[in-house]
Amino acid sequence: MESPFPFKKLYRDRKSVIIFVRNFLCYSCKEYVEDLSKIPKEALEDAAIRLVVIGQAAHHHIEPFCLLTGYPYEIYVDPERIIYQKLGMKREEKCTDSAQPSPHVKSGVFMGQVKSIWRAMTSPAFDFQGDLHQQGGAIIAGPGSQVHFSHSDMNRLDHMPINWLLQLAGVQQTLDFSDKPTIIHV
Repeated sequence: MESPFPFKKLYRDRKSVIIFVRNFLCYSCKEYVEDLSKIPKEALEDAAIRLVVIGQAAHHHIEPFCLLTGYPYEIYVDPERIIYQKLGMKREEKCTDSAQPSPHVKSGVFMGQVKSIWRAMTSPAFDFQGDLHQQGGAIIAGPGSQVHFSHSDMNRLDHMPINWLLQLAGVQQTLDFSDKPTIIHV
């Protein structure tokens, strides 16, 4: 078992963007973290920002999830969901008509769920890698006890757009997260 790491250490010394994912099998969380992995290290360093993902699975799921998503930054787990609960993150999904679709989720609901189930079935440790009802969220905190922004997801598609989070945190660069092909004129 890994040793505990105090949550406050994540934002005590500098501003941090902290993303809480639903679970490591969630297709929308996987695709969101894939987009987080596209953030250039220099953009974070120039703004003195720390980027952290927190999941609610057991720690042995971290490495496979990072390999799957290409995520190179800090990642931790809260398997008992203590931080999720203290931050008031919901444990049920609420769908709304006014919700905008996440620009970071590329799969449709049906195919996304099929992919998640397939990953669960083919995983060496067959489990759901977290509470399937737990919702995630995002906070920007630090340095010290200052909280700059907080968002609790209402459902699996309610992620905060990454560019918004980065701009709120002070990153000057706007990134293109679309998977649309581009034409290069030579």
